[in-house]
Amino acid sequence: MLTSISLFSGAGGLDLGLENEGFETRAFVEIDRYTASTLQENQRFWRRGHVPVLGDITELSPFAVMDAAGMTPGKTTVVAGGPPCQSFSTAGRRGAISDPRGSLVIHFARMVHSIQPRFFVFENVRGILSAAIKHRPLRLRGKATPPLTQEEELGSALRRIVLPLLREQLGYEVVYGLINAADYGVPQTRQRVIFFGSRDREFNSDRWPFLEMALPRLMPPTHSRHGEEGLPTWRTLRDAVSGLVEREPEYLPYSQARKEVLDLVPSGRNWRYIRDNHGDATLRKIMGGAYAADGGKVGFWRRLDYDKPCPTVPTSPIQKGTSLCHPEVTRPLSVREYSRVQQFPDEYQFFGSTASKYKQIGNAVPVGLGSAIGGTILGVLRGHRRVAEERVAYSATRG
Repeated sequence: MLTSISLFSGAGGLDLGLENEGFETRAFVEIDRYTASTLQENQRFWRRGHVPVLGDITELSPFAVMDAAGMTPGKTTVVAGGPPCQSFSTAGRRGAISDPRGSLVIHFARMVHSIQPRFFVFENVRGILSAAIKHRPLRLRGKATPPLTQEEELGSALRRIVLPLLREQLGYEVVYGLINAADYGVPQTRQRVIFFGSRDREFNSDRWPFLEMALPRLMPPTHSRHGEEGLPTWRTLRDAVSGLVEREPEYLPYSQARKEVLDLVPSGRNWRYIRDNHGDATLRKIMGGAYAADGGKVGFWRRLDYDKPCPTVPTSPIQKGTSLCHPEVTRPLSVREYSRVQQFPDEYQFFGSTASKYKQIGNAVPVGLGSAIGGTILGVLRGHRRVAEERVAYSATRG
């Protein structure tokens, strides 16, 4: 039997994907009470029928988790989860390992150490690749400032803590890399870092000349932006919401002032349209302090395009810098549309306030990506390595 224990479960997107590939979820670990209710009230989606939902991982013994799951050390197929990612995010202040949320990686490893699953899956934001153990603000970096310490160097959290923890201390073979969920049939351009761990070194990564090539060889894409390599093209927002009828969509409304600005923006455009068609003075007025901010500001005053993948769905669709305005109606994507983009079944119910529902969905692993992860492990288990030699050249071109 294929079994899984879910840590930092969130709304269960990764677990639904694993279940789609034949894994049976035996226990959830989730601290947020509304998200825990979501998991409890959707029990019919789990193969086991009733899956216990445990609370704060920092207060849980691995043996209590195994008891709840009905498992013993070494018998679980996979432990999967994604510790909260805010401390590794490229948005806002980054605390990395020094942030209590970053230290939750240690609790993930603590569980794996005792449960001893055959595989583990650890999902996180792309910021984990560059996060420092000790964060130094950008304004304090540069020629006129003291040199960076080793702990302040970009990527030090990964090189000096995360990988040694997973490899040397746990003794697992680890393959990791940055992927785009759109490459796996998800109607969303969502970049995430996936770590696969193998207790019994079943990935055979030591025969690969460049470790950074290991993940695309282990988990080759099933879709591509323009149909390269004969693969299906990326799925779009239209694909995600097709056939959905909502008489009273649930959403957080824009203020009247924001609605009046977004009314100026056509489908597929953003703040640049306002600049080009209504003048720089108008743009300065509505952008405020963000006008002079660095970066592309792609998400400001953005209206979505049905015929492109949705951008990454954040924990709220109404923030100024991450606008997810509906292509035709001046409102954000509804809760159910959000859920469709993350590939949850329409019958899947989310509990809590509207803001909590957006947060749960935005933090989730897309179900389709969970299926791709489960399929990768299943392929290894079946001996059908998804690293066929004919894919090597393709993987190399992806860098």
